[in-house]
Amino acid sequence: MKKSDLVDRIAEETGLTKKDVYLVINEFIAQIKQALLNEERVDLRGFGVFEVKTRKPRIGRNPRTREKVEIPQRKVVTFKPSKLFKVIKEER
Repeated sequence: MKKSDLVDRIAEETGLTKKDVYLVINEFIAQIKQALLNEERVDLRGFGVFEVKTRKPRIGRNPRTREKVEIPQRKVVTFKPSKLFKVIKEER
């Protein structure tokens, strides 16, 4: 599903204009991005949790040359789905 599909479905269900729905979705995404940039946890009950986690530096290998490569510490965004998704998965 693309953002435009989501906008279409929400506009159809709520009766709002597509333009208004698009603005709300974009602002929603912008607020989540800003919270993650500030390393805040974003907990959407019934959906899941977005978090920023720090990965430790490590030694990797170049698969082509097998040469050791130092991989620096970095921050990554993780998503943990709520238990609701686990129930949906089991029902299938």
